[in-house]
Amino acid sequence: MTKIYTGGCQCGAVRFRVSGELGKGSICHCRMCQKAFGNFYAPLVSIREGGDLTWTRGQPKRFQSSNMVARGFCAQCGTPLTYETPEGDAIAIGAFDNPAEIVPVIQFGVEGKLPYTDHMADLPTRTTEEDFETAAFLASIVSNQHPDHDTKTWPQASETDNG
Repeated sequence: MTKIYTGGCQCGAVRFRVSGELGKGSICHCRMCQKAFGNFYAPLVSIREGGDLTWTRGQPKRFQSSNMVARGFCAQCGTPLTYETPEGDAIAIGAFDNPAEIVPVIQFGVEGKLPYTDHMADLPTRTTEEDFETAAFLASIVSNQHPDHDTKTWPQASETDNG
């Protein structure tokens, strides 16, 4: 039986499905990936040869970040989605509906690694519910984020819509 993975951007304008096996999950610390993701590093998983990537809603917009790499992202919400090279493509692990099942097994570009990332697990932690200082703010949030599963349409019609 062929494994199916689904995912998409934060707003739901771009959705994808990968049929088949994924390659290795990785983390890239290079400065280009840091900027592309607006983050400490870029968690990516390659699509293995024989894997089939299908865009099921919309298409990513692409930025040619170098002569060899294009990076796909949602033009509406900015979610980073792809890393595309002549040798193959990779997808942002966080864009999958179930990112916990994709485990990074290697780190690249460690010369650009931010020194404090090795100590993230040493920082104090608390759950969202334990953040008492922002409880009122958190209670007022109404999420517009697409759910972690495919939908026929998005945004969903609200109960007050007549269509």
